[in-house]
Amino acid sequence: MDKATEFLKQYLGKKIENSPSAFMNWLNPVMVSVEPGSLTFQYTVRKEMTNPFGTMHGGVTAAIIDDAIGATLISLGEPFFHVTVNLAIDYFAPAREGDEIIAISHIVKKGKQIVNAQCEIWTANKAKLLAKGYTNLIKTEVPKS
Repeated sequence: MDKATEFLKQYLGKKIENSPSAFMNWLNPVMVSVEPGSLTFQYTVRKEMTNPFGTMHGGVTAAIIDDAIGATLISLGEPFFHVTVNLAIDYFAPAREGDEIIAISHIVKKGKQIVNAQCEIWTANKAKLLAKGYTNLIKTEVPKS
């Protein structure tokens, strides 16, 4: 097992509360699975994540997708940070306050400068696909030290 995957596996079954990403700490997911190039997180939809209709806000859905994919890059042991170039999301069904949902992200293709990735958000039992996002990220010159 490589160092990056080993590092992430220490969080299996735990809520992420001490991430360097304050936003991930706010999302407060539980790490469900870790593989090189693929992570799964579980989230509880909280009131502050919902819109006036009582469903999870589309912006929160987008944020979960973007954040999960960013964390997935850690599993590759990349020495430099990557930033999102674009993010396209298809929304299929709503989640409501109190719902348990999972985000499954994986790297589709890793090039020298660009990484293509996707993330699906499901009900916790995987009975219903709620959203799917696709993104490209570009390598920066900022090292992860």
